[in-house]
Amino acid sequence: MRRRSFSKNSLEVELFPFLSILACTIGTLILLIIVLTTQLLKNEREITIIAKQETTGENQGKIPKYIECREDGVLLHPSQVFVPKSEIDNRRSPLNQLIREVQKNKDKQYLIVVLRPQGIDVFQQVRDMVEKRGIDIGYEPIDQDWKLKIEEANNNEN
Repeated sequence: MRRRSFSKNSLEVELFPFLSILACTIGTLILLIIVLTTQLLKNEREITIIAKQETTGENQGKIPKYIECREDGVLLHPSQVFVPKSEIDNRRSPLNQLIREVQKNKDKQYLIVVLRPQGIDVFQQVRDMVEKRGIDIGYEPIDQDWKLKIEEANNNEN
């Protein structure tokens, strides 16, 4: 029987360079994922509210009028008219004009208040004014740093 002999010139495959390249590639991908994720989370969020008539519920057939309660006052939408906190109770303020308009058209309109976290005191003041007049009111809380965009609904939408 013959013995097998192994020659010293046998070819050995070393995986160290391949594993080094693989480790560098994985590290680079992880860094890329972290950078992209922080970029996405850092961007301001924008919320779009489309003002259209309700088709179901208590306010069915009514048109919503939007106001935004902030720490320093009230912003009327979509006109972007700002009413400072000190002017909210003023009978001639645009806010009071809007509330009077909605009160006259109670059967066709109602108010939705967009509420920011620092605007709670202003919201309570506005809610008291609105409830005294018997106007339907709803509210939508949103985050402090979100951008708000309110659009009028198209006539052909349901």
